[in-house]
Amino acid sequence: MGLEWTPNLSTGVQWQDRHHKELFNKISRLLDAMTLGQGKEEVGSLFKFLDEYIVYHFEAEEQAMSKHAYPGAFTHTAEHTHFIEDIAALRGEFKKGASTGLVIKVQRQVVDWLLNHICGPDKKLGEFLIGVEGGKKAGRGSGGSD
Repeated sequence: MGLEWTPNLSTGVQWQDRHHKELFNKISRLLDAMTLGQGKEEVGSLFKFLDEYIVYHFEAEEQAMSKHAYPGAFTHTAEHTHFIEDIAALRGEFKKGASTGLVIKVQRQVVDWLLNHICGPDKKLGEFLIGVEGGKKAGRGSGGSD
């Protein structure tokens, strides 16, 4: 049942794609755990991962947008903020009591948002970054020495 990264999800920016692949790997583990009836336990670790990694990833994108005066930065950043708020609301529901329905809701909201965000705003950002940097990685977003 796992979530699979496919080449059509690539933004063309190495660090951004690497971040997205890491998100896919973690969410895929959640989906696999749900299939095996372990989803409730995995939701807690998914929230912990999202709290840390999403902030890291969003900061990297937002720094790249700021560095290059990306014209779509306001809207893109607003989407990040909205997603963080959605995750916080889901985390609140989880703390009140995990249920299979909540596990499925978390999975659907996270996966749907991620796919739509990558295929829309992130691809546009990727095209912009490639244009201004000639394919090089941007700032802290490189997450290392790619």
